[in-house]
Amino acid sequence: MIRFSEEAWQRTASLREAIHALPFNTELAAGTLARDRFQHYIVQDALYLGEFSRALALAAAKAPDTGTLQSFGQSALGAVAVERALHEHYLRAFGVDPASLADAEPAPDCLAYTSFLIAAAYHGPWEVLVAALLPCFWIYWDVGCAIARKAAPENPYRAWIDTYADERFGEAVEKVIAASDRAAEAATGATRARMLSAFRRACQYEWLFWDGAYQLRGWPPIA
Repeated sequence: MIRFSEEAWQRTASLREAIHALPFNTELAAGTLARDRFQHYIVQDALYLGEFSRALALAAAKAPDTGTLQSFGQSALGAVAVERALHEHYLRAFGVDPASLADAEPAPDCLAYTSFLIAAAYHGPWEVLVAALLPCFWIYWDVGCAIARKAAPENPYRAWIDTYADERFGEAVEKVIAASDRAAEAATGATRARMLSAFRRACQYEWLFWDGAYQLRGWPPIA
């Protein structure tokens, strides 16, 4: 049987192509992305990371064995630490005090995505949870590497590009991919189908998150 990761990747090919083609990512690669759009993104991504970290911690606790718990927890949380440092770099570059994030409000796309992950963490089995978490790692690695191949060295978003195209981030991604494949190997057909569905939904949220940042999408101005 085809590996879970291969099947999930194949089934989301058109969706991933749409993510690469988003104006946010094409303009980021060109270095022409407007500062207000990137600022909106980096604030929302920092808020996202807080909830994503909680989902990762729950995933580690649900891991089926000690080895998987240690491998998944260390690699996943290590990647989060790198992202947090990146956020602080850009937040300060945009004049945003990282401490002020406590008062920031998640936009609709951020709230929907994190709510999906937290629901999977609390109510779903380990197999479905790891499948839901995988796109955040894998899609960023895929997009980061694609942009790095064509971005100019003087690109103002070079730190972002280098973070997600870095081999160390890629190693963390590979460990999460391996964890999802091991989970799928022992899963029933019904659980594997739920894993594929969770993976696709998370990919859809990745599209929405970047599109929302470009559109500066927020809540309706209704009291």
